[in-house]
Amino acid sequence: MPELIVPEGLVCGIDEAGRGPLAGTVVAAAVILDPQRPIPGLNDSKKLSEKKRDALAVLIRERAVAWAVASASVEEIDRLNILHATMLAMQRAVAGLAVRPTGAMVDGNRCPKLEIPCEAVVKGDGKIASIAAASILAKTVRDAEMLGLHAQYPMYGFDRHMGYPTAAHFLALEQHGASPVHRRSFGPVAKQLSLL
Repeated sequence: MPELIVPEGLVCGIDEAGRGPLAGTVVAAAVILDPQRPIPGLNDSKKLSEKKRDALAVLIRERAVAWAVASASVEEIDRLNILHATMLAMQRAVAGLAVRPTGAMVDGNRCPKLEIPCEAVVKGDGKIASIAAASILAKTVRDAEMLGLHAQYPMYGFDRHMGYPTAAHFLALEQHGASPVHRRSFGPVAKQLSLL
């Protein structure tokens, strides 16, 4: 596993989970790591098993200087579009930090509007430890949220695909139509609604 870079000073890493799914919120996290309290095994959340992600999420909450998780709702996604809703969730996560960061590093190729310097790092969740930590928190929080939605809407199989566009999810949409937690601005959901 590559050794990830821990930024100097109070620089927060930012990442999101849930841009691609057809249902549920988009979740963002911001994390300021403590170089004196390293967390072995940090990596892009997509490259870790669910068990490993859950264990690391506990360590991140215990050892980070500060962390925060925030989201943008399905209604905000439909009103603003997914990119702008993602940026809003990221802004909320940074605003939620108990310690004010001096800068930010965000996974991807664009930064949310912040009052601090921000650098976009492509594939940052596999290079920068604090972005990896943010990706783990965002993913574990969003997955837990989707499991909660599965209890409300079991017919869609959210516990298996977390709202992502899989064949099983498309089939459930065809059979049951869209739920209140589906993103109406997303093509497959809009198409299904147009058939009603």
